[in-house]
Amino acid sequence: MPMYQVKPVFGDDIKIDLPTCMYKLPNIHAQRSASSCSEHALQNGGTEVDPAFRDLEVRQDEIMRRLYELKAAVDGLAKTVTTPDADLDQTVTSLSQSPTATAFRGTSDLDSLLGKDLGALRDIVINANPARPPLTLLVLHAMLCQRYRVLSSVHVHSSVSGVPAQLLSCLGPRHADSYVRQRFQLGFTLIWKDVSKLQMKFSIQNMCPIEGEANVARFLFRLVAPYPSDPALATLVDSWVDTAFFQLAEGSAKERSAVLRALNGALGRDSWLAGPELSLADIACYCCVLQTGPAASSPANVQRWLKACENLGHFGPAHPLLQ
Repeated sequence: MPMYQVKPVFGDDIKIDLPTCMYKLPNIHAQRSASSCSEHALQNGGTEVDPAFRDLEVRQDEIMRRLYELKAAVDGLAKTVTTPDADLDQTVTSLSQSPTATAFRGTSDLDSLLGKDLGALRDIVINANPARPPLTLLVLHAMLCQRYRVLSSVHVHSSVSGVPAQLLSCLGPRHADSYVRQRFQLGFTLIWKDVSKLQMKFSIQNMCPIEGEANVARFLFRLVAPYPSDPALATLVDSWVDTAFFQLAEGSAKERSAVLRALNGALGRDSWLAGPELSLADIACYCCVLQTGPAASSPANVQRWLKACENLGHFGPAHPLLQ
């Protein structure tokens, strides 16, 4: 709130005798007298601003805008030059596309699912242990290739050695255009590495790593098809996914037998485990059932369901790793 102004109590011509041992300061009364008018104007709502300050503010805003643009451009270029966890010994790059693939989804769909990324290739980077190949992710990779132009690559980290040839080629052969990254919509990078749990990195700046094959499978499946909107059906899918990874794949023989009986009962009522069509529940359970033993030892309904899954053609990449 502006205040009234009073006249200076002392004049500008005051002479004060000071000891010669002290340093001298300017007369503060004279300074106030010279600037009193401008201070009074500002206190009473004046708009007197030094043009130099305005120019400085405009220049600072322009510098900050250019810095933000430069940072965004560098972040985009970083994805086109390097790959996270790039301590690699061997590389196999391929363009994966199913011969029966339908039309690709537009980039706008990826923008809505993953966020805009200034035109840079979106890299999904997965660290997996070659002792436990993630069959579910290979199936989901094949499904992604039916919807997007996917630049797939397999690397070997220096922490492991002696990776079998079928693991190096699990995403397909090397493609001639693998270095022209802007031609693709999605990057799928699989790194064979000595890790205790499967890890996925997508956006280093905005996301924490996702751990566990079940959680990574949920993330990837949402790029292929939406999760059920019915809460009960979505809970059923999640329940079967957890059962597959924690009881079929990692459980005891007694737990596996119980899960196979539950699968046989559920598949006796419906063709698929959750809903009228293939879901993530079927993909996870299919891969875990085949990893636990031969299909011939499974109950009748489970065997029929396994054949129905194979007829869809998505599960071909997982078969070489079961031999």
